[in-house]
Amino acid sequence: MERESPAFDPHTPNVARLYDYFLGGKDHFPADRAVAAKILEVAPELRAAVRANRAFVRRAVRFLAESGITQFLDIGTGLPTLDNVHAVARKTAPEARVVYVDRDPVVLVHARALLAGRTGTTAVDGDLREPDRILKNHDVTEVIDFDRPVGVLLTAVMHYLSDSDRPHEIVASLRDALAPGSHLIMSHATSDARAQAMDTIAEVYESTNIPLTFRSRERIAGLLEGFELVDPGLVWLPEWRPDQADTIDFVDGPESSLIFCGVGRKG
Repeated sequence: MERESPAFDPHTPNVARLYDYFLGGKDHFPADRAVAAKILEVAPELRAAVRANRAFVRRAVRFLAESGITQFLDIGTGLPTLDNVHAVARKTAPEARVVYVDRDPVVLVHARALLAGRTGTTAVDGDLREPDRILKNHDVTEVIDFDRPVGVLLTAVMHYLSDSDRPHEIVASLRDALAPGSHLIMSHATSDARAQAMDTIAEVYESTNIPLTFRSRERIAGLLEGFELVDPGLVWLPEWRPDQADTIDFVDGPESSLIFCGVGRKG
């Protein structure tokens, strides 16, 4: 059954707009800022964690482009921000092709406006919970050749899937469709480091359009089954191939980033 996309509602906190707020963007409303304030009361490091996640994405995309990947599928992309995937990839591989996928109509409007007139990039309406529909979408296959290696991004999105959504099967469907040499970039929030604070965050997020499901490092690693993790493996955000110019340090240790991340390669 086809899932409906969420309707635009400025009065209900929205995940994409919250993320934008934590990044220092401008596409958010009072309802989003009110929820963000509650979250920052219990986990003030979350603002830095979101920015560290964005820095990880930049480093990971650059790594893939330097490794010869020129096709990227970014699922659950969120609102456009600085250094989007196509901008980062094309600094290394000018011919890079990118498809952004999201189910939020506001995200799609912003993304399509940003990409207007650009070749080799597009934004499509798609739900991560329906991977086959994404993979068979004509607008996706017009840009992405799945017979060649692809870089798939699932960054800060899998924790919005409950266990009933069968996240292992979703990732497996994507993996099975990819050519050998493809890579998966993943980041996932966890309660391993600050269980009490993260439980409170989960309660606050219940008021948004999508609740959170935090998973342990072991369970996140299970989502990456079938991929060979590249060094340094599944680690906290600032620990993945740190770059002095593009890594956020956390005074209380890397676990304060609240998010595990990794890049896996399909053999």
